[in-house]
Amino acid sequence: MTTTAPPPAAPAAVEESRWRRLVGPTVTIGGLAVVTAALYLRDPHESGSWGYCPSAALGLHCPGCGGLRAVNDLTHGDLAAAASSNLAFIVVLPFLLAGLGALVVYRWRGTPVRVSPRVVWPIAYVGVALLLVFTVLRNMPAGSWLAP
Repeated sequence: MTTTAPPPAAPAAVEESRWRRLVGPTVTIGGLAVVTAALYLRDPHESGSWGYCPSAALGLHCPGCGGLRAVNDLTHGDLAAAASSNLAFIVVLPFLLAGLGALVVYRWRGTPVRVSPRVVWPIAYVGVALLLVFTVLRNMPAGSWLAP
């Protein structure tokens, strides 16, 4: 008994699967673009324009406090004001954008994304530790310059 290989996929089927692979990143990028445009149009520097942060109401600045203001400042081209609003976000943003760009390239090529847990876990632990240090510092008098 002889087995034969299946016929090669038609080019249209290859393109269809490529576009199907890109649905997730496309929706993510589109959603981020809509939120960024909304933050450009409606200034989060105005008190209550986007609601009130529960942790700020308790007198604590979480690691995300000032993130909306930082995005608004970036959309207006003011990097210094964005860093003043949330320095951690400004430091992490290039890595997030690079990761999203890499995901799009991998999905376009059809290459599976494989990252070893030996790489992911240490980065996750260090990232959480740095965010905890950032949070503690921005809530202390010595680190008040980190507060939004």
